[in-house]
Amino acid sequence: MEKGDWANPAVVGLMGFALTTMATGLMVMGFWKAGPTLALALAFGGTAQFVAGIIDLRKGSIFGGSAFMSYGAFWWAVFIKDIILPVFGVKVGAMGEAGFALMWFLFTFAFLIASARVGKLLFALFFLLWVAFGLLIALPLGMIPPKPVGAEIFVTGLLAWYIAMAELVNTVYGKNVLPLA
Repeated sequence: MEKGDWANPAVVGLMGFALTTMATGLMVMGFWKAGPTLALALAFGGTAQFVAGIIDLRKGSIFGGSAFMSYGAFWWAVFIKDIILPVFGVKVGAMGEAGFALMWFLFTFAFLIASARVGKLLFALFFLLWVAFGLLIALPLGMIPPKPVGAEIFVTGLLAWYIAMAELVNTVYGKNVLPLA
């Protein structure tokens, strides 16, 4: 890499997504309240991921840049929905939560289809994310218990964490130490 070139932002973007998603899964399963998840949503899942998306778009990656910026904005929206709106008396309610998840379920479907051309692990990641949003449609409506939803969300984050770790380790070592295919 020449001086002045930007490195691949995928590690930061995927780690921001991964850690925030795993924290969300643990929250949904009841391991802790919203605090850790919302802190990560604002700082790492939202801001760091959004910046990674800007860098990826600048580097010419429509898929990575769009995904990182969009899901970074998703985490900001979660923070706004759960922290800011209630301060102003705006209640989302069960149908609002389900509708919010529905919008992201549909959005994620586009990335699921596109990810089939990007790589098998990313396809698996977007499939799990699509399923997670499907479960998040049913959860606030009382159609499914929280523990399996949280577990699926945690596994989704764990896969993103693995992909980011493999990208980091393989880049630092200059060879394929961890499989990414």
